[in-house]
Amino acid sequence: MSQIGLGVMIQMLGGNSESVAAVNASMNRVIKKLVLDDDTLTFTFEDGLVVSLTDEGQSCCEHRYMKTDDELSDYAGATLTDIEVVDAPDQEDQWGEVHEIQFLRVHTSKGVVVISAHNEHNGYYGGFCIRAKVAQ
Repeated sequence: MSQIGLGVMIQMLGGNSESVAAVNASMNRVIKKLVLDDDTLTFTFEDGLVVSLTDEGQSCCEHRYMKTDDELSDYAGATLTDIEVVDAPDQEDQWGEVHEIQFLRVHTSKGVVVISAHNEHNGYYGGFCIRAKVAQ
């Protein structure tokens, strides 16, 4: 990963206790619906709990997005067992621009969903800050 950008640094200063609590509250619950929309992965569980994960490390001059090739509707009825984040090697284009990728692996009783988080920038705005929140 290249340099950590200001947006990621600011998020890191706030700690991650809210994310830890949201992920812990999600474990071993049955997924009713799993949706990736507007760069946010949202879990709706059968008991009504709703938890979203998004990259909140945005600085000014970068392009962040999340995508998946998995069919998320296939995971309805699955039990959430783990969530992990794994860095991929940076990609650099011919003009020196950096394309960072981080994988969000969602482990369920029906298999693993892989979401890729992307950050394209000029080398000064690096890093990711995947946060989890319980919807109000």
